[in-house]
Amino acid sequence: MARQLIDTFGRVHRDLRISVTDRCSFRCTYCMPAEGLEWLPREELLTFEEIERVARLMVERHGVESIRLTGGEPTVRASLSTLVGMLADLPVDLTMTTNGVTLRALAGDLAAAGLKRINISLDSLHVDRFVELTRRDNLGRVLDGIDAAIEAGLDPVKVNVVVMRGVNDDEIVDLARFGRERGVEVRFIEFMPLDADRSWSDGAVVGCDEIVARIAEVFPLEPVDRTSAPATRYRYLDGAGCFGVVASVTRSFCDTCDRIRLTADGQFRNCLFAVEEFDLRSLLRSGASDEDLSELLQGAVAAKWAGHGISSVDFIRPNRSMSQIGG
Repeated sequence: MARQLIDTFGRVHRDLRISVTDRCSFRCTYCMPAEGLEWLPREELLTFEEIERVARLMVERHGVESIRLTGGEPTVRASLSTLVGMLADLPVDLTMTTNGVTLRALAGDLAAAGLKRINISLDSLHVDRFVELTRRDNLGRVLDGIDAAIEAGLDPVKVNVVVMRGVNDDEIVDLARFGRERGVEVRFIEFMPLDADRSWSDGAVVGCDEIVARIAEVFPLEPVDRTSAPATRYRYLDGAGCFGVVASVTRSFCDTCDRIRLTADGQFRNCLFAVEEFDLRSLLRSGASDEDLSELLQGAVAAKWAGHGISSVDFIRPNRSMSQIGG
């Protein structure tokens, strides 16, 4: 019987996010600096075999039910479909978050290897703004990547939008319309204090209520029953699908959080905003037994805070940017 990963607040952790690289082909303003980041040396990255060992342990011994591959940008890791195939052998919901720029070439192979569904980042439909946000001129390739994911049979395909006041919040309705027309579920994400240049302020946050109100002015909506997923979801009354809002700032879902994270260099994190990490890589490379790994995992989860405390005057930002933690 699985020994569930339960913290001191009774939360059971079933959702594992695995970063496979800290590198990325974009330089999104809310995630990475334009230049100056030092990449992890290749030898510090977990191997596919090490990732598979940790994932298998968490699934078979600790009841993890969902695995999401992240980065950086996961598709810049060579032979990613090989890792997908290794993880697809586990009884788990396997998904990935990507910037989508390489999906025309890779979506078919990833789906054939066992990837079930996918989230693709798209923060603007305007070329100039897309370039400003990502520091790359690749909007056309991302849109084509969304089509490629649909054609490959990945289901559902979701589109992630980080909403920032005065930057792209004027596109909320247009992006909702895009989701309706393409048959993808858009997830609007509140801007969180994980930007590399530390320019975040609460004034830049467009909250869930405002996002929903803007869309409801154009498309009649109704809420969908809440699950353990981070997004609060809404259904279009005309049957044209759904959208979601990840309201990490204005409607913290910490009390039901079931997510844990493994960084590309083998550090275990019990929260996206954690300031403490637990070194799995050293154990993996020193001959540790599965029981040794389990003890570290259980202790790390037990140390999880009640909440991230973004609104607290005592809030401490993580010492890594989003690209280094894994989305």
